[in-house]
Amino acid sequence: MNTSLSRALVTSAAASGLLLAGAGVASAHVVVDAPGATQGGYAVATFRVPDESDTAATTKLTIALPNLKSARTEPIPGWTAKLEKNAQNEFVSVTWTADPGNAGIAPGQFQRFAVSMGKLPSQAKVSFNATQTYSDGKVVEWNQPMNGDGSEPEHPAPTLTLAKSTGGDDDAVAADADKSDKGTDDTARWLGGIGLALGALGAALGLGSVLRGRKS
Repeated sequence: MNTSLSRALVTSAAASGLLLAGAGVASAHVVVDAPGATQGGYAVATFRVPDESDTAATTKLTIALPNLKSARTEPIPGWTAKLEKNAQNEFVSVTWTADPGNAGIAPGQFQRFAVSMGKLPSQAKVSFNATQTYSDGKVVEWNQPMNGDGSEPEHPAPTLTLAKSTGGDDDAVAADADKSDKGTDDTARWLGGIGLALGALGAALGLGSVLRGRKS
């Protein structure tokens, strides 16, 4: 599973670099990319965050997640990531905050933030509303859906198009993860049962020894 995620990270980073190289001023906003992402599958999503201010740096980014079973952030020097869950133990958001001493994303620069996530919703498209906070206190919400005529709004929500699942590598990774979690849980229960049995046997032997001692 680690090998699959590493390949996905490399592919995602390369794709994001090509996207940036071909992007113009019109696309200078928060976008998400996840090569090979499928409906109901697992993927590494990379959020590209440009700083659009002339004077302030981006110091915080929050991404809303679609109630995921699994979410893991990639370590980024100078940034602290925090994942939030709901009452059902599902991941609902992730926030990156610039560490003390880190000025953040400076004007004219951009930063990539990667998250390994799943299972993705079983739908054609999924949006990740984003909140970008600047060092001067300005907050920009990237949460607008595409306009009815297909044109882009001022602050579009980062959106992924998900391919239909073909039962390939993504499903295999998900199945392996589920089996691993179940196997770990079953092993823990089995070992716990043995521990209880041995504890009861030890107590019985100890009691028998005491009784024999009293009779003698």
